[in-house]
Amino acid sequence: MTDDTLRSVELTRIGHARFKATNGRGGETFFGTGGDDPDFTPVELLLAAIAGCGALDVEAITHKRTSSTTFGVHAEGRKVRDEDGNHLIDIRISFDVAFPEGPDGDAARDRVQGAIEMSRDRLCTVSRTVQLGEPVTYEQARTASG
Repeated sequence: MTDDTLRSVELTRIGHARFKATNGRGGETFFGTGGDDPDFTPVELLLAAIAGCGALDVEAITHKRTSSTTFGVHAEGRKVRDEDGNHLIDIRISFDVAFPEGPDGDAARDRVQGAIEMSRDRLCTVSRTVQLGEPVTYEQARTASG
């Protein structure tokens, strides 16, 4: 029996402070500390995941009316260190979406705000997990020599 609720990625170190993330379908992305390479930092990946999840939701809902002529999303947050340790505050996701003139475009425009709210309040697993909070278990799987 398979667990269709499980999501996972595997990380492999590919250099000093650089990693490759691979999903079960073979997709890859790279990240690091944000030094001299163009790789995303983990915080940038989190912002991209929140924005991407919302973008997919909003696009799916509005695309039922018509395809957008412009679709951009900006994600930002402030990284702070306080009594709770390092974390992001003031996370903001901004959508810049435009549709063609006409009744289909009007119908899509009328759905944008509702689609954003549905993504934020119910649909987007990434932002919902951040908003609701969920304990993260860290554990050592093995210690190997060599």
